[in-house]
Amino acid sequence: MKPQPFTTLSGMAAPLEQDNIDTDIIFPARFLLITAREGLGQYAFHDWRFGSDGAPDPGFILNREPFNEAPILLTGANFGSGSSREQAVWALLGFGIRSVIASSFGEIFYGNCLRNGILPVTLPDFVVRKLMTLAKEGLALTIDLENQKVVAGEKEIFDFDIPPERKLALINGWDETAQILNQKADDIRDFEIRQRQDQPWLYESESAQ
Repeated sequence: MKPQPFTTLSGMAAPLEQDNIDTDIIFPARFLLITAREGLGQYAFHDWRFGSDGAPDPGFILNREPFNEAPILLTGANFGSGSSREQAVWALLGFGIRSVIASSFGEIFYGNCLRNGILPVTLPDFVVRKLMTLAKEGLALTIDLENQKVVAGEKEIFDFDIPPERKLALINGWDETAQILNQKADDIRDFEIRQRQDQPWLYESESAQ
């Protein structure tokens, strides 16, 4: 599934105040046998959203209005640690999350987010805590990817970093293949020219057509 372009995102941010939320919490391992990517949003944070009887837990932040429809997730350090399951990212997307703000991320999870159209924003812990307080007061956030800023209200503006090539891919909605073709086009062309010169027999079938 091609990622949706990401430029600016505005909306409520759900404050999930806990560190070390791993991918097994985001997407429990027992659902890994589900091969269809579509519909995985129903399993996001499943064991926190639902009790043992299957009923929604009214105390969990993502079950409470207006946070149940928040496109932004605010959370603690080391978010997405643990196994490399990409389904964790797909589940967040299916749940409607387009950006996660935390003080740190699991490395593989961070890369999986970028490849699938979720913007992971790394900010200092004290800034994340401040944003959580504002979010609980009902203040919406705006994430401006082009200018690399998180805006809360009229005065609270925070800068964030992102690798330039990943930023360009998110803005354009490129998957990994499209990113390579667009950002490495000159290198690919030069390689093909050299290969045609050095190994012309590889292209003999083209000449015969």
